[in-house]
Amino acid sequence: MMMGSNLDLYSQHNKSKVSGGMNLPDWVSEKHMTGTSIMAIEFDGGVVLGADTRSTTGAYVANRVADKLTKITDKIYCCRSGSAADTQAIADIVNYHLEFHEVQTGVDPPVKSAAVVFKGLCYQYRDQMSAGILVAGWDKQLGGQIYSIPIGGMINRQKVSIGGSGSSYIYGFVDSQYKDNMTLEESADFVTRALSLAIMRDGSSGGCVRLAIITEAGVERRLITGDKLPKFYEG
Repeated sequence: MMMGSNLDLYSQHNKSKVSGGMNLPDWVSEKHMTGTSIMAIEFDGGVVLGADTRSTTGAYVANRVADKLTKITDKIYCCRSGSAADTQAIADIVNYHLEFHEVQTGVDPPVKSAAVVFKGLCYQYRDQMSAGILVAGWDKQLGGQIYSIPIGGMINRQKVSIGGSGSSYIYGFVDSQYKDNMTLEESADFVTRALSLAIMRDGSSGGCVRLAIITEAGVERRLITGDKLPKFYEG
């Protein structure tokens, strides 16, 4: 308790120094959030993950080009939504567990193993953390896979999954446009169009669209800048 009290006093002291004793704006003390739009889709041969690049502290845009696609292993990535600090901490812990698993077994960890570790942590700390995760990747056992782990720690495998604050704006679009057995390029274009629509409608999403395409051959990263995103009706 003493350490926490000291840190609180230190924080208050420095805020007072910076502001000259005046109250600072609310966003200064707000959590750094990846209030966001994230998406993943399976295709024949792998998966495509995508996310916008805006992160916020309250109403203030803290980072316009944040990377919400986090590497877990060479062929497993996750999309993060919620608290930036919480989701990055969980991803780092899962990365540690899977590296240890690889050392012990001598084989690449399955995608489902990563998802189960994420689920366990999100459930165990569901009252302390804000973390919604999409885990996606490729392994020899099951090929391309996507596991959705919403806030609270449930786990569900899906062929296509969306999450974050922008997802509520694009459920109809995804339902109407999704089809089985898309090619790699069709999948990448579908994710880009869906996220562009979410960025247009959701105030907490913005910036660019980052993609990660994971296949047996490895990972391909793409960046679609704001001026090259598809345009939609803006009335």
